[in-house]
Amino acid sequence: MLSRGVDTATLAAAKARIAELETEIARLSARDPLVANLLTLPALRAQLELDVQRAHRYSRPLAVAILDIDHFRRLNVTRGYAAGDLVLAAVGRLLAANTRAHDLVARAGGDEFVLLLPETELDEALRVVERIVLDLEQVEAAGQVGVEVSGGLAALRSGENADDVLARAQHALAVARDEGGGRIHVSKLIAREAPAEDAGVSATTEVVAALAQALEERDNYTGEHSESVVDLAAHVADAMGLDPHEITTIRSAALLHNFGKIGISDEILNKAGPLSEEEWVIMREHPVIGERILRAIPGMGAVARIVRHEHERWDGTGYPDGLEGDAIPVGARIILACDAYQAMTSNRPYRAALSHHMAVAELTANAGSQFDPKVVEALVGYLVDRRESGVTTV
Repeated sequence: MLSRGVDTATLAAAKARIAELETEIARLSARDPLVANLLTLPALRAQLELDVQRAHRYSRPLAVAILDIDHFRRLNVTRGYAAGDLVLAAVGRLLAANTRAHDLVARAGGDEFVLLLPETELDEALRVVERIVLDLEQVEAAGQVGVEVSGGLAALRSGENADDVLARAQHALAVARDEGGGRIHVSKLIAREAPAEDAGVSATTEVVAALAQALEERDNYTGEHSESVVDLAAHVADAMGLDPHEITTIRSAALLHNFGKIGISDEILNKAGPLSEEEWVIMREHPVIGERILRAIPGMGAVARIVRHEHERWDGTGYPDGLEGDAIPVGARIILACDAYQAMTSNRPYRAALSHHMAVAELTANAGSQFDPKVVEALVGYLVDRRESGVTTV
């Protein structure tokens, strides 16, 4: 028989072990099952209530952001739920790694993530979230590169509670979605009126048409050339099995892929001969100029990303960011090849147009270096079919 002292020690050890297990269970229950570094929404809400009280007591700033993965339901349908889980996990890991030590991140179920940013003014919070959005454009998961998100951002106001600031962030997210997605909307209005239901695709289409008209008025050749690239790019995207939404985005990007040239001087843009190295340095800025303008327009985030990377090469020697292979948005890879074919088969001030066969030979020779081989295969296949159907080319 054990002595009374041993019984007491054993009981104390058992109680200590039970306390450890209870603490561990509480810790695990506060963590998202898909991404261990993220909180569950109830755990974040509990912390938000404490931080809101603290912010009011000491007159300190606080911001809340809600991010939503664009077109996530379509990803689940077309790629499967396992692929969707991989994307969610990748986004969660990036959020956990790219927020500050005192920030908290939770998955709000489905494809939404909530960021709690204490001690953070609205402009600083916007910079944090915008950096995350750019980083997500490079994340790799489930065989794809780049995850596009919409976001709503709100800063705590005097007299608000946790539910109030969350509601305003949620409303701002709804506005970002209705404006076409791929952007962050900042809540600046106290009213919580519902966003307009018809503010999405039609408004974006009108914006694209207006920008294309402005480009053509600035440079007639560039405008007409872009329209020719649109048809090629759409057919190639269709041949590669991209979904209708992606094809629509690629069509818009193809129409506006040279939009940044609106910021290049006439002396360089209309020069009859080859550009000097100094002039090329300036000309190579046009994708960045185009992206900067387009990204500021509601609903144009996905188009802006393609426009920025339209001059990236498959081998990584392109510009402006030196992306390589599948890291380049597929729309940019398609437009690059279609743009090259259209340019080669068009008369230019400093050279005559190449024949169709010569242009195809150039595309094929540069597949795997300048161009994505799969894009070249789809483009050449379409061009062959078009010629066999009686449509003439140069």
